[in-house]
Amino acid sequence: MLRALFVVLFALASAVQADERVRICHGYGCLTEADVRFSEGQLGEVRRMLLAAVDAAEERKIIGEAIGRLYRWAGEQSDIHNDRAGNYDDGYVSGRMDCIDHSTSTTRLLRVLEARGYLRWHRVLEPEVRSAALIFYTHYSALIEEKTEGEAARFVVDSWFVNNGEAAVILPLDAWKKGAGPDV
Repeated sequence: MLRALFVVLFALASAVQADERVRICHGYGCLTEADVRFSEGQLGEVRRMLLAAVDAAEERKIIGEAIGRLYRWAGEQSDIHNDRAGNYDDGYVSGRMDCIDHSTSTTRLLRVLEARGYLRWHRVLEPEVRSAALIFYTHYSALIEEKTEGEAARFVVDSWFVNNGEAAVILPLDAWKKGAGPDV
């Protein structure tokens, strides 16, 4: 009897996922990384948000909101709460993030959502880069791809455009490559 109870308790404990720990880059170029923890309660909130999506377009909108929420929670545990949109509004404060920090960290956050099965219509790809040929400007962003038959549509998930905790900007890759996005 006692052994059977132990087996049941062990099975239940194994079925419950543990909190997630993610390394968040900051300091420009991932110079510094903060270890942040997301509780099962927080991740359950994000899961419920994403499960409400009825199609790929709605899932993209919710992904932007979920990434903002995850960054807000990460900011409660690290200096990234100081980060402001773009590279100039946050000055030299601790926790400031450039596009390399954002693309790397956002990809890590998206991979957590993907690994947990929260993304139904998208898969996470490696970060993407855009460059302006005549000026020395390079910009990176996280990238997702719609799961579809045939040629898949790709979208950037760009949290660099917004202040910490705000919804990430989601844009079609082709438009983003041509310079689309908020002016920051």
